[in-house]
Amino acid sequence: MTFEAVLFDCDGVLVDSEAITCGALRDMFEQEGWVLTLQECMAHFVGHTVRNRRELIEANTGKPLTDAFMDAFYQLRNARLENEITAIAHIHDAVQRTFHAHQGQIACASGADRYKINLMLRKVGLFDWFEGRIFSGHEVPQSKPAPDVYLAAAAHLGRDPQRCLAIEDTPIGVAAGVAAGATVWGYAAHGQGDALRAAGAVRVFDDMRDLFAA
Repeated sequence: MTFEAVLFDCDGVLVDSEAITCGALRDMFEQEGWVLTLQECMAHFVGHTVRNRRELIEANTGKPLTDAFMDAFYQLRNARLENEITAIAHIHDAVQRTFHAHQGQIACASGADRYKINLMLRKVGLFDWFEGRIFSGHEVPQSKPAPDVYLAAAAHLGRDPQRCLAIEDTPIGVAAGVAAGATVWGYAAHGQGDALRAAGAVRVFDDMRDLFAA
């Protein structure tokens, strides 16, 4: 199939951010009495927004999830991202080649908030490839696994979602792309290939150098 546009997730696909974000979240929870390892925190939260896991958080901390907690988390998260964020290996070449091959018809469709997306893409030197075509799950009626952010990206590009390729690294993200009608390929750098396939990814790869070739 020839795709008319390529829609990239951000966290875990463009930038290696998930351990940084979950590390900040884990430290915040520890202050509230919920002690987790980084791996446990990532298992609970990668692919989700924090607010969408409200019931889990409140059950384990015994406290309401407040705006004050979220503001403190964002402040800590952003400071760590500023200092620690890196790009996914070989993603710069993959994005550049995909951009040129599709005449600029690429977009970033992320479940994250826009401030975080812009911060990360600027820090790793990818922002210019996506400027004007960045979509946040916080700015649509429902974030992933709902299809809204992918539908918004495809609509902006003027493309039928069924003619779009989505690149995702979590089952939740794959489900969002599939629900939008896109073909989804899974980036499985951490051995999650089976879970991505089960969610609907039709191809799985673990090296961004394979993306353009595929």
